Amino acid sequence: MKKTKTPSTSMNRRSFLALTGAVGASVMVPSWSWAGSQSVAGIGGVTVPPSYVYDDEADPVVARLIEEGKVQEVNQILSSWKKNSQPLPAGLPDYLHDFIEEARQLPSWADIDKLNAADKFNKDRGTYLGVAYGFVSGMMSTVIPHEARAVYYSKGGADMKRRISRTAKFGYDIGSMGGFHNPDAEMVVTAVKTRLAHAGVRHLLPQSPHWQGTADQPKPISQRDILVTWHSLPTSVMRALDQWGVRVSDSQANAFLHSWQVAAHMLGVRDEYIPADWDGAYEQAPQILDPVLAPTEEGIKLAHILLDLAADVDGGVLTRPMMESFTRYFLGDEIAEWLEIPRHPVQDQGLAYSWPYFVTMKEYGLRMPGSSEFYWACDEMLRQGAMWYLAEGQEINIEIPDMNNPNYS
Repeated sequence: MKKTKTPSTSMNRRSFLALTGAVGASVMVPSWSWAGSQSVAGIGGVTVPPSYVYDDEADPVVARLIEEGKVQEVNQILSSWKKNSQPLPAGLPDYLHDFIEEARQLPSWADIDKLNAADKFNKDRGTYLGVAYGFVSGMMSTVIPHEARAVYYSKGGADMKRRISRTAKFGYDIGSMGGFHNPDAEMVVTAVKTRLAHAGVRHLLPQSPHWQGTADQPKPISQRDILVTWHSLPTSVMRALDQWGVRVSDSQANAFLHSWQVAAHMLGVRDEYIPADWDGAYEQAPQILDPVLAPTEEGIKLAHILLDLAADVDGGVLTRPMMESFTRYFLGDEIAEWLEIPRHPVQDQGLAYSWPYFVTMKEYGLRMPGSSEFYWACDEMLRQGAMWYLAEGQEINIEIPDMNNPNYS
């Protein structure tokens, strides 16, 4: 896998853009020129720009549910559907049942051996992945304007702790052992429910005058928007690991990518947009993610809600400054300033000094027999604890929205 070295461990926008090939903060969004031959579909020529493509299969199904007033009933029925191999519960409308049965199938190109290899990667690097998903990808979402506004004005924006718990479940399930192909795992269900939720947001948000007042698209969550989020996850995570000096073999990197390729497909992304390898991903990122990073009023508010997620523990006395220092370190000064995050000089410097040593020690520890299982057990306790806290001890269930944010009705 190609690696791009950077002189700094700070993921500011300038270094992030440099990492992925963009030329600077003022770059205009380029026209779509990414070739379908670089995708898992392997088709020739340039494809239709993903900005103009949504989800032709899921959108009419969910629009019909909303128009018929069946969303709450369907959410209740689907709350008992949890495991990959579990049959769909009775009582669903036929058109929804048929859609889900089709949508739950893994793509023909899914490679079980690679998915198993991704399990090993997740076991070894679970700590890094948790940090990267939370502070690189998660906080980065607040400087992705389309995503920030869609979250802020949709139903999930009214209860961000609950909203984040559902996002965390997606990250937890994709990192679980056999997430996609273990009959008792839940990633297939989580992906399909997320796809349905996206379709609900696409139907409802155009009815919000607050979203319309900021929107530069006819409806949210285009295929491009999903790809933007996608690159903020596996692509930015691999860039972060490289910056942190984590040596990832080609086989593990490819396995990790494959798990996210399958995830994109299960979310309804067309195969002709899904990069076939890391070279394709690194060529697509400058067109998809890099040019759109920018602060918005909605993103700043969301960022501060996220920074306060742990405030219940101590009123934010210690947890808030800690979250701020982590965000500044992992996303860099420029994005931290965009998000109006204050500096904590001693704590900021301490983190910048200690994190590379932590990474070095953990990487050295992976050479010890049994360390992978030990790390996984420790990471799993942390993940379970975080999920329990975010969900406030309740079961996490991804649902189709039936309204926009009631605070902006």
